[in-house]
Amino acid sequence: MSLGTAGWQLRPASAADAADLEALEQKLFPQDAWSLEMILSEITHRTRSYWVATADDRVIGYAGVMVVAETADVQNIAVVPDYEGQGIGTALLSRLHQVAVERGAREVLLEVRVDNERAQRLYRRFGYADLAVRPRYYPGGVDALIMRAELAPPRKPTTTDLTSHMDEAREH
Repeated sequence: MSLGTAGWQLRPASAADAADLEALEQKLFPQDAWSLEMILSEITHRTRSYWVATADDRVIGYAGVMVVAETADVQNIAVVPDYEGQGIGTALLSRLHQVAVERGAREVLLEVRVDNERAQRLYRRFGYADLAVRPRYYPGGVDALIMRAELAPPRKPTTTDLTSHMDEAREH
């Protein structure tokens, strides 16, 4: 579990969180909310990893990623509006990327509503680039922007990393 700067925490989601996630889905995405069964299926699927952000023992954000071979796909990411702007979305996306890399992914894809500029700004900060547009993907005929980012594999420290401070000391 990791503590956020404003008193929120990240932890892996469990089946016990499914009802809370369904309630948030209904509140945040009323036109295309996932059902309880879909959420349970996602949380428990072996190719998925879901995380929740909590504050005062209630779920205030969540995100999930699917990883198959070298490709990851962000399934969803959401933060309760009262908690936006506190770094929760950034922390959730960072965690999804970390999990994806640990599971061997080299790239990550996602779909985002073309009218969700706030989310697009977050994704671009993480190196996502526009890949294509999926017409009328969301309810109400809203297009989806497909975005892609490369993931860097974890790098093991080298001898140079461990001794580079010696070179800097010699230069001064």
